[in-house]
Amino acid sequence: MRRKITWFGGCARRAGFLASPATRDHEQGTRLTTELTEGWERVAADGPGPFVTSEVWRTPDGSLVRWRSRLHRKGATGPRDGVWWRPDSISWWMGVLFAIGSFCFALAAIVSQWASAPRPGIGVTYFVGSIFFTVAAYLQFSQAVNVEHGPVRGPTSHRWRPASWEPRRIDWLASAIQLAGTLFFNVSTFAGMKHGFDARQSDLRVWTPDVFGSICFLVSSEFAYVEVCYRWVCLRARSLSWRIVSLNLVGSIAFGVSAVTSLIEPSTSEPVSAAIANAGTAVGALCFLAGAVMLLPEAAQAG
Repeated sequence: MRRKITWFGGCARRAGFLASPATRDHEQGTRLTTELTEGWERVAADGPGPFVTSEVWRTPDGSLVRWRSRLHRKGATGPRDGVWWRPDSISWWMGVLFAIGSFCFALAAIVSQWASAPRPGIGVTYFVGSIFFTVAAYLQFSQAVNVEHGPVRGPTSHRWRPASWEPRRIDWLASAIQLAGTLFFNVSTFAGMKHGFDARQSDLRVWTPDVFGSICFLVSSEFAYVEVCYRWVCLRARSLSWRIVSLNLVGSIAFGVSAVTSLIEPSTSEPVSAAIANAGTAVGALCFLAGAVMLLPEAAQAG
């Protein structure tokens, strides 16, 4: 007889659970799984490679519960009323701050491409946007660091930690790498506000950290995508979380294209293609903006 399964960190989708061939039990490998409280039993663990992003547990009363890492983390502050105004939620602040940073990048790219504006104004807008990105990325990292690692969701039982080292968790890796990427963007956009660089100096001080930041965003976005998919590639258009991570992945690819085409050529002291660079930044920032706004209903859904 098939048991009813409860989705931990989300709504019930089906009445029964049937382990897929890809699902592996905790005892069959060395993958890092969640910490279970007394009386709970792990039935299955799923995820790509060494990472676990979804588990099925049997509770003391015999019912089955499915845990999903992203929704568990996003709802870690507990249920709240409302969607668009939840200032007591870390996830809400993350969405708002990422949205502001994305808007700044999109605005600066669009103005740089299609309107005349003083270069300092554009540079300052990029730098301000990068600061919002960094604050939001640190909140996201802090959320991954301090989330409970077991079935009990809510305020953490341990003291708040500013950082940790947990590279076997894919959500920790995604948030840590994205935070590093925002710091590279801080360096790049700060240098971009200055004048008088020759091609070599511009490539070293502005372009190089921009490329590293874009690589970090791309890797982080892929890890976040994998966390939602439980495998390296999937199509789940009805899932809000999948739409968010997919938008962020597309945005990161666009940022990467922008970084490559913004290289200053020494022979001309001009970028490879200013038009493509600006368009890539604008498209990427708009994707991030849409994904950031969607974080707000996701947090309410997870809670």
